[in-house]
Amino acid sequence: MTQPNSSELSFEQKLQNYADLAVQVGLGLSAGQRVLVQSPVDSAPLARAIVRSAYKAGASFADVRWDDDDVQKARFELAPEDSFGEISKWRVDAELETANAGGAVIAIRATNPNLHAGANPVNLATHQRALSTYRKPYSLQVMTNQLNWNLITAPLPESAQLIFPEASPEEAVQLYWDAIFKATRADQADPVGAWKEHLGKLHARKQILTDKQYAALHFKGGETDLTVGLADDHIWGGGTSFTPSGTEFTANMPTEEVWTAPHRLRTEGTVVSTKPLSYNGVLLSGIRVHFEGGRVVEASAESGQDVLRQLIDTDEGSHRLGEVALVPNSSPISQSGLFFYNTLYDENAASHIAIGSAYRFNIEGGVENSDTFDAKGGNDSLLHVDWMIGSPEMNVDGITKDGSREPVMRAGEFVI
Repeated sequence: MTQPNSSELSFEQKLQNYADLAVQVGLGLSAGQRVLVQSPVDSAPLARAIVRSAYKAGASFADVRWDDDDVQKARFELAPEDSFGEISKWRVDAELETANAGGAVIAIRATNPNLHAGANPVNLATHQRALSTYRKPYSLQVMTNQLNWNLITAPLPESAQLIFPEASPEEAVQLYWDAIFKATRADQADPVGAWKEHLGKLHARKQILTDKQYAALHFKGGETDLTVGLADDHIWGGGTSFTPSGTEFTANMPTEEVWTAPHRLRTEGTVVSTKPLSYNGVLLSGIRVHFEGGRVVEASAESGQDVLRQLIDTDEGSHRLGEVALVPNSSPISQSGLFFYNTLYDENAASHIAIGSAYRFNIEGGVENSDTFDAKGGNDSLLHVDWMIGSPEMNVDGITKDGSREPVMRAGEFVI
């Protein structure tokens, strides 16, 4: 029987493929699991499709926690100045309840990139610190893969118009959907098969890098000259992960990266972002950070500098790196030529770093023992925030334990 090609698939078929991928490949859902979907109200059709896909895959219970940009915007415009340490604990409790019950969590990460452009950076930081503090027990489960979880996105009118400024609002949303379907392979006749092939390539790359056990990576290109020391006995991630019970899942869709844990004391040099960062409803561009002894000692930005500095000052761990990731310039996200104003996508267009917590499964023994994680160089923080540093001119060398160098990337492409 002839399979339809992507041009023959209707929007409804692609949306269903997307929902099925999120459940089957993203969550790797097991029969009998409960599912929590976190969704903006504007993404209700996708959230409903995911709920139906979850039940078809054997979910025992599926529910949705709705988010609303307008409600958040109203708070930061109108709420009393001394109120931003308050949070809705029940929203986090829903995540914890699902995780503690052995369930799975899927989040549709979509927000207006300029939502809080005029907000007081101190209020934003106060709220984020309070939320991250209460959410720490759930974040720790995520950082140790104790549950199967997945992040995807969906168009919002504001972000679609930023990505496609020449299009009408309706056309911009449709163009954004087309970009999402292409990036996630939902527009293919056999999307699950396409994902299995792609994940196999990522698995091979992460195994090569894990076997190398480089002492450090050196990034050189543009204004960046940065040496990132790697944690002792580090493990590279990429593609799928596994829960303790053996459930295989893909945390991010799309995903083009391989990543690992830096040593929190061994990063030196200067790094300059190559793409803006949309963080907490504020756009940060031209980020420039200098590290000494693993710690940020200077930080500036062409826009959003106050937010950047508040972010770095969250705690001691937010002054240090928790992730270094390699992404080729030939990745489909990069080759689309689009900037998505969404880290889930933009981090898959370029190599990147993250300040804050490291994933504990990126260090051998780190999940089982916090002391081991700490002793081998793992970083802990309330936050984990990525920004992009890769470019077509970026070279990356692997520095071995004896100090010799091996080329890993040249002109933004893998040569290893």
